[in-house]
Amino acid sequence: MIGKTVKVIVDRPLGSHHPTHKNLCYPINYGYVEGIMAPDGEEQDAYILGVDEPVVSFVGKVIAIVHRKDDVESKWVVAPENATYSLDEIKQAIHFQEQFFQSEILI
Repeated sequence: MIGKTVKVIVDRPLGSHHPTHKNLCYPINYGYVEGIMAPDGEEQDAYILGVDEPVVSFVGKVIAIVHRKDDVESKWVVAPENATYSLDEIKQAIHFQEQFFQSEILI
């Protein structure tokens, strides 16, 4: 999937709080790719990098896959078409949530 263009529906916009864990605030937009099912039975989750304001949807390219070793699902990282991010930049951007999991990032 890396390099593919996808549309992310944002259900947790930048600045919003997790519906269950109210102390978890989203510093980036986060959502799902409609119509692509993940192993957890829900639509594929995606982090969005490179968008500095809350949005309701976003079309961009998959630049990385976050494989969680202690969970059944992986997350995709989506960014604007011409944007590039280092592994460290991706880690830093998604740390707010991935700090609770053992994960590796495939770029």
